[in-house]
Amino acid sequence: MPAETTSSCACGAKRNNGTKTASVDPVVKHAIATRLRRIEGQVRGLQKMVEDERYCPDVLTQISSVQEALRGAGRELMHHHLKNCATEAIRSGTPAEVDAMYEELVELMYRSAR
Repeated sequence: MPAETTSSCACGAKRNNGTKTASVDPVVKHAIATRLRRIEGQVRGLQKMVEDERYCPDVLTQISSVQEALRGAGRELMHHHLKNCATEAIRSGTPAEVDAMYEELVELMYRSAR
């Protein structure tokens, strides 16, 4: 088992082993959680539409709606990360931390553009 490493996001969020955030702004967390619960309901509705053999274009339209809702949740989280985490890391980080943040941002933008 690898040794546990902890790194901090500039907004105060901590990542354990690079995968788990310990804290996020409660307002942002609530807003994103609410969006994701709504999306979860949309996906359940999609499952029911398929089970009920609904008209394919109707299902495809709803799939597009779910995809856009997920993009919206991602945009909200990206906005928070850029405004708080990245800005603080770039303003007050060491040169190595600043470089790491730029690399992280480039990778995030590349992944979100796919």
